[in-house]
Amino acid sequence: MSKKSKLSLSLFHKLLKIINDKIYSINLVKALLPKKGKLKWRSLIVGILSIVLLIVLWQGFSTRKTSTIPEYTPPLVMKGGDPYIRALMRTITASEALDSNPYTLLYGGKHFTDLSRHPNQCITIVSGPHKGECSTAAGRYQILTTTWQEKLKKYHHKFFNSSSANLESFEPQIQDKVVYAWLNDHHFWGVDIAVLLKQGKLNQVLQLLSGTWTSLGYGTENNQVTPLLSQVYQQVLAEELTVTKTR
Repeated sequence: MSKKSKLSLSLFHKLLKIINDKIYSINLVKALLPKKGKLKWRSLIVGILSIVLLIVLWQGFSTRKTSTIPEYTPPLVMKGGDPYIRALMRTITASEALDSNPYTLLYGGKHFTDLSRHPNQCITIVSGPHKGECSTAAGRYQILTTTWQEKLKKYHHKFFNSSSANLESFEPQIQDKVVYAWLNDHHFWGVDIAVLLKQGKLNQVLQLLSGTWTSLGYGTENNQVTPLLSQVYQQVLAEELTVTKTR
């Protein structure tokens, strides 16, 4: 329960105590008052209790609504970049890899430890339209092995400066940088995603990406987080914009 809810409940109990402490006096006054006076006292007490109860219920509802927003949307390991694209990447994480350590997450919920390359473990799909098949999706963005190899080969020149670098690396920063470069590839997507986001067209972007990440609301594998993606995006975007301003 939130501090506000606890405060409201505390106020409610204090009011009840005050009313109980004064009940003798109230009854005495009511006994001396005519019937109309009694009704006024009764209405006043009921009114006060009703208002306090409504406050408590509203606070409880507000707390439950807020708590449904995923907590595990950790910041990116990668530094810098467009805050709108960064917020989108964190939103994808919330839907695809909701975990406190998404960079080592396998499809199905288990974790791997070797980040020197994509784990390439084909995990059996137990539900949904692809039940019975297997998926190699892994990491913060749940990328398939073949997709990872393709994108790493295509974009590695943007961030690998050394010829001795591990071109198969699946380190957290590399996961971020590959996906960041991919989302910024205007030719691949046919649009400038950052511009669309700055124009407030999040739903259009999510629809565009749903062929790749199928839990974004327009694909075939929505989950309990999918309806909250707009809230998640706004929350993490505010964080990313704040960080950008402080740099």
